[in-house]
Amino acid sequence: MKQKTYLRWGVTITAAACAILVFYDTFFQDGVLFIFIEKLFGILKPVLYGLAMAYLLTPIVDFFDRLLRDRLGAKRAGLMRCLSILVTWLLALGLVYLLFSILIPELVASVSLLFSNLESYYRTIYTWVTQLVEDNPYISERVLTLVRDYYNELVDWVKNTVIPGAQVAIVAVTGGVLSVLVFAKDLLVGIVVSVYILARKETFGLHTRKLLYSLVSAPHYERALRATREADRIFSGFVRGKLLDSLIIGILCFIVCSILKFPYTPIIAVFVGVTNIIPIFGPFLGAIPSAFLILLVSPRQCLYFIIFIIALQQFDGNILGPKILGETVGISSFWIVVAILVGGGFGGVLGMFLGVPVFACIHSAVSFLCESSLRKKGVTDDAIFEPRRVLTGTTTTPKGESHE
Repeated sequence: MKQKTYLRWGVTITAAACAILVFYDTFFQDGVLFIFIEKLFGILKPVLYGLAMAYLLTPIVDFFDRLLRDRLGAKRAGLMRCLSILVTWLLALGLVYLLFSILIPELVASVSLLFSNLESYYRTIYTWVTQLVEDNPYISERVLTLVRDYYNELVDWVKNTVIPGAQVAIVAVTGGVLSVLVFAKDLLVGIVVSVYILARKETFGLHTRKLLYSLVSAPHYERALRATREADRIFSGFVRGKLLDSLIIGILCFIVCSILKFPYTPIIAVFVGVTNIIPIFGPFLGAIPSAFLILLVSPRQCLYFIIFIIALQQFDGNILGPKILGETVGISSFWIVVAILVGGGFGGVLGMFLGVPVFACIHSAVSFLCESSLRKKGVTDDAIFEPRRVLTGTTTTPKGESHE
């Protein structure tokens, strides 16, 4: 018992020391600690990729485990797990290959067509602007005044920003090729890590539970397990459900755009499908550039596309999304917006996607702690927290609070 108490005190002191160190490094140093953490994450990227892939593929592996258990029996668990992992990865890689084999040629053709039409788009926009200026002398005078006022600043901007920026862009392209190679290497290592994790996931879970039980008391251990299961339910349900939902939306967009013969169909389908991962704001992020691309070709088709996107998002928001996600998140639209903004501020697009399930997990934990504390105080009715009001000559007050 003493040993467990000392261990808890040691963990508490270590956590407090780490918090103080982070605070000091953030506000009084040059962020050396964060630079070290960023470098550490860079080194551990393959492991993080492996953990993410293993987490996403676990339900499929479990499905094949149950399917093979009836045929091979429980005694051949090792062979059963190997076959489950092999079939799962073959399906995953086959799906990726199928998507790429269909989309990549179409994307290349669409991008080539887009670049070949840039000159005609430029002439169209130039003609429209020229006509607008000629038909409106006031606009012409304002434009000339602005050009005269900002000419010198424009020249300085080109010399000091655009030309050096072009040089930086060339270096960035070279570095981008290297980054792609590094990403491919990390991804391959991540696949190997995910296979190992999937093969030994029960062992890893057992060791984690044993470590947790050695650090905390039995009641705290049960609470931690309950919180972990709830977090897994929310997180896995949202991430896997949203990925499936976005894949279906992208495929539907590709099919309908192909039937209606919209230009740049593959690019538009990828835009709409990928950005649909981001809740609330995602559909707009995908629809706006897609509509602009179609507008350059045909304003009438752009109108049809906008109508189609509105109908598609209504279908997703009211039928497909609730069917796949259900009540996984459990937070209001207001908190979803807050989570997206905060997550986007910290982690960009990935933060906007993961901010919602992370915030939902925090919300669930805080709600559970709050309700547990209220039950201990004998509070079971939310009505006692309503604003005071006079009813039939009396004022409602929370239990235990008296009028003065």
